[in-house]
Amino acid sequence: LSYQIDPGKEASPQASLLGDVGFRNADLKLTPAQLLQNIRDVQVRQHLPPSSALAESRAAPINLDVEMETGTGKTYVYIDTMYRLHREYGWSKFIVVVPSVAIREGVFQTFKDTEDHFQALYGHKVRRFIYDSSRPEPILAFSDSPGLHCMIINTQAFASEVRAEGTGSKTLRMFREMDQFGTRRPIDLIAANRPILILDEPQRLEGSATQSALARFRAPLALRYSATHRTRHNLVHRLDALDAYNRKLVKRISVRGVTVKNLPGTNGYLYLAGFRTFPDGRPPEARVHIEYALQGGTVKRRHLWLG
Repeated sequence: LSYQIDPGKEASPQASLLGDVGFRNADLKLTPAQLLQNIRDVQVRQHLPPSSALAESRAAPINLDVEMETGTGKTYVYIDTMYRLHREYGWSKFIVVVPSVAIREGVFQTFKDTEDHFQALYGHKVRRFIYDSSRPEPILAFSDSPGLHCMIINTQAFASEVRAEGTGSKTLRMFREMDQFGTRRPIDLIAANRPILILDEPQRLEGSATQSALARFRAPLALRYSATHRTRHNLVHRLDALDAYNRKLVKRISVRGVTVKNLPGTNGYLYLAGFRTFPDGRPPEARVHIEYALQGGTVKRRHLWLG
């Protein structure tokens, strides 16, 4: 979908009239009811609890959770997802948001390592780059070039508009009008593309400042990939430890058990009676029976639900 790029404050009237052509993601055309029904169909097929409503967040109006065990190829999966969304729907602008510089470098390396593989599968490469406001060329190409583009960014680069430095403070370059961008702000140029957000380890991106900053990308959709989601949205895929082992994605799995030592039963007793789970995504609870001695030797039993 093409649109006219904002030429900036210093452009001539002729430039404003003619403008440059940019390419942004098309808007979602399905109604919320249709989207919810599609999500529920996917959940039923994968034996997941069906959602009762679309889960919104400050990052995007639509949020899909993908739960994958650590070490099972999460980065590979969301790169492949970009290619598939581009092939099926023409969406071409993506932003991968990561919680740290170390993860950012690892993600970028995976893009490099799998580049030839995905070109063989799909016939083209994704133009990927790490966000750096001092290098405007990739950011400008992100807007005014067709094809599949992905920007990789860590939260420290955008999570706060003002960053303290020494005794003073300064506005981050992403939120400053800059000559390299035609006196536009990089955030406005990026947001005009309506990029799809891919949140890597979203449980580490839940701070208020980070969530407010994510909203400024104006994303129509956020895809959330993690092994341990803290806040639940619309879960569309789950690959747990046992599934990963059965599919030979991991060599082994370990089960952490509970051992009891030096407890003869005279001072206390603990019995696990059962578990219960909740369809709204709350953590499961355990039903336990406890017997404990009161002063004078009387033993009392209690039944408790524990988190």
